[in-house]
Amino acid sequence: MGFKTKDGYNVVKKDMVSKDQAIGGLIFLVCAVVIVGYLATLIVPSWLTSIGLQISDFDVRFWLITIPVVIAFIAILCIGAWIGWTMATTPPPKPIEEIEAEEKEEEKKEAKKEKG
Repeated sequence: MGFKTKDGYNVVKKDMVSKDQAIGGLIFLVCAVVIVGYLATLIVPSWLTSIGLQISDFDVRFWLITIPVVIAFIAILCIGAWIGWTMATTPPPKPIEEIEAEEKEEEKKEAKKEKG
């Protein structure tokens, strides 16, 4: 299962990939297939007619560009809405003067404890 290198280090050879590695590999594979399919359809949309879809090249290109743009636009708006909601519902911080006053009071209390 394992072996030693010439420097004397023990190396364990793993025969199986972990669950995270398998999921990562699957995500990579799906993304690579989608990229190839997207680019192929964008460049040569007529291949869709060979599988039985009766749609014009213009319509295919239009929707291939429109759908990701709309998704990205909505995602940006959702991030903006989340930032706005967070800012609207977060209470304001204490003024610096108030924080400094509290620190001075704590220092006075600590000084009294050290003396007493």
